[in-house]
Amino acid sequence: MTAALSYAAQIVAGLLFILALAGLSKHESARRGNAFGILGMALALVATIGLVITLNGLDALLMLLVAMLIGGAIGVHRAQRVEMTGMPELIALLHSFVGLAAVLVGFNSWIPTSGRPGHLDALERIHNGEVFLGIFIGAVTLTGSIVAFLKLSAKMKSAPLMLPHHNLVNLAALVVSLGLMVWFVPTGHAVPLVLMTVIALALGWHLVASIGGGDMPVVVSMLNSYSGWAAAAAGFMLSNDLLIITGALVGSSGAYLSYIMCRAMNRSFVSVIAGGFGSDGAVTGEERDYGDHRETSADEVASLLVEARSVVITPGYGMAVAQAQYGVADLAARLRERGVQVRFGIHPVAGRLPGHMNVLLAEAKVPYDIVLEMDEINEDLATTDVVLVIGANDTVNPAALDDPSSPIAGMPVLEVWHAHDVIVFKRSMSTGYAGVQNPLFFKDNTRMLFGDAKERVDDILKAL
Repeated sequence: MTAALSYAAQIVAGLLFILALAGLSKHESARRGNAFGILGMALALVATIGLVITLNGLDALLMLLVAMLIGGAIGVHRAQRVEMTGMPELIALLHSFVGLAAVLVGFNSWIPTSGRPGHLDALERIHNGEVFLGIFIGAVTLTGSIVAFLKLSAKMKSAPLMLPHHNLVNLAALVVSLGLMVWFVPTGHAVPLVLMTVIALALGWHLVASIGGGDMPVVVSMLNSYSGWAAAAAGFMLSNDLLIITGALVGSSGAYLSYIMCRAMNRSFVSVIAGGFGSDGAVTGEERDYGDHRETSADEVASLLVEARSVVITPGYGMAVAQAQYGVADLAARLRERGVQVRFGIHPVAGRLPGHMNVLLAEAKVPYDIVLEMDEINEDLATTDVVLVIGANDTVNPAALDDPSSPIAGMPVLEVWHAHDVIVFKRSMSTGYAGVQNPLFFKDNTRMLFGDAKERVDDILKAL
């Protein structure tokens, strides 16, 4: 394959990636979008392998294939073992690999010009700027993604780390890194580059450690954006147009997704980075006596559902943990066969990954047309007979609207309490990620159905 043909193939692959993003914007076209993405990546790999053969011969190809086989085997092994509930932490871990790759590419790209520091021409100085920024972004992505993985997999407390003057610490790290860049770009010395790498690694760790579990959906999309910019920086260092295109697409789409997530929580992106809400389950807000909660049974819920004309199901991460999506899909199908109108209300930050609930429901074959976003379903909740809250907490908490002192004040939520009857599936009365009590559980029209969500849904199905 000639170099010109390889470059042309890379441009076509870039266009396919754009079509993939367009397809993934809607449920109905997501399968087609995935197909475009797979085709684009396959074409990119073929183009890259062809270019390697053209420029470096078959020996380089052999080394490349060995690396691909090892990496591919590890990837297939991990993908086969991971549960859907573990997908967020797997994605966070994959983001760390992108960051590590950017750091390694940066140092490798810097080495050829490091033999004569202090005597660099304009192009070499520009290249040094690319190297510095690429390593900085990659290092922040690397450690930030590792911390996100540890938090999402419960190997590290989800409560935010609040060091004294932590915002000033982050600002100081950026200012010092900028000074080191001014030193490194015209000289190419190793000292400022190594110092910056250490600072960037510490900054990435501190940024994500300061973010609470309640903001984890934003963290995942933010790290996705970081990994994209790291890939784009690697593309500049390697003069690879496809890496630049792909990295820019991932970086910009991840940034926009982070913006959408922040809007869904009525929070600014800067406030999330500065340190978000979230805890390890302890009540962080003011403890109040909301009265007594009322319990119900699967048989009573089944009777309620049979008599209902309209039902809305609002899932949360608890449904994912219990792997109850198949039973919930079966329940929805049974009720629809009886003539009951069944719809799903999805909060943008339900779960630990943007779109997590949508993926789970699609996996269980729930029809796309009855899965609605929060803004689409909220106005209908007042005329809904029964709402089933399955494993959700903060996303249905009325304190977000009624209590200005609450850590989640101003966060748009699913206003399920307006329905005639609300059934909450939970293991216990514990708080959600934000660590605040939910007054919904104590309202007159709310009943608590305790236990494993999958088991309780199966009990309801048997009663039906």
